[in-house]
Amino acid sequence: MTLPCPDLPNRLQATAPGERPRERLEKCGPAALSDTELVAVLLRSGTRGQDVLTLAGRLVAEAGSLAGLIGWSAADYRRFRGLGHVKAWQLVGVMEMARRVIGESAGPAPLLASAERVADYLRPVASGLGVEKFWALCLNRKNRLMKRVEVSSGTATSAPAHPREVFREAIRESACAVVCAHNHPSGDPSPSPADLEVTHLLREAARTVEISLLDHVIIGSSGADPQGRAYYSFREAGLL
Repeated sequence: MTLPCPDLPNRLQATAPGERPRERLEKCGPAALSDTELVAVLLRSGTRGQDVLTLAGRLVAEAGSLAGLIGWSAADYRRFRGLGHVKAWQLVGVMEMARRVIGESAGPAPLLASAERVADYLRPVASGLGVEKFWALCLNRKNRLMKRVEVSSGTATSAPAHPREVFREAIRESACAVVCAHNHPSGDPSPSPADLEVTHLLREAARTVEISLLDHVIIGSSGADPQGRAYYSFREAGLL
């Protein structure tokens, strides 16, 4: 359903030419812009009957915050009258870039010696995803991350992962250990029968290639987790 366009004053016309988002970006830098102004720069122009600042403000308000837009799909954007197919997918692409940047650590390689640390590391990457993704975290002998590999991206209920793909990357990186992880878009990290089966296959493959499988962690959300922890660890459950 397309959201109606309310009769709102033209915010762009009410803003002095030198104080409009693009001019302020050039003059003051991106840190000086509000969330609404940053979205307005991405949109570039408004829609019929709605200036770009007003439209940007509606997007941020509807999502609840700028961070909330990261989890939006193209269909979410297209609910707003005048936002077409191309612009919606451009916004999805920009937000996916933001998600990946958030997931990259700028400091020392993270120490992933526990399921809780793995969950904390991956939560910004997994937050808001509408599909399951499966990651292999390649670790050195001190359990610090060498490389995060997205092994597969699936549907809302599954992300098929073959042990061959997981350990191919681990061997390529000369990793001493691997932690596997995937998200449940429902927020409930309880393992499915398919999760149990793939963990069994991963465990056997790890023995064959002599690379330690430290854990398989499922990322969820605290509100949907019956245990309230927002993750499930096969190691902690005694299944590895």
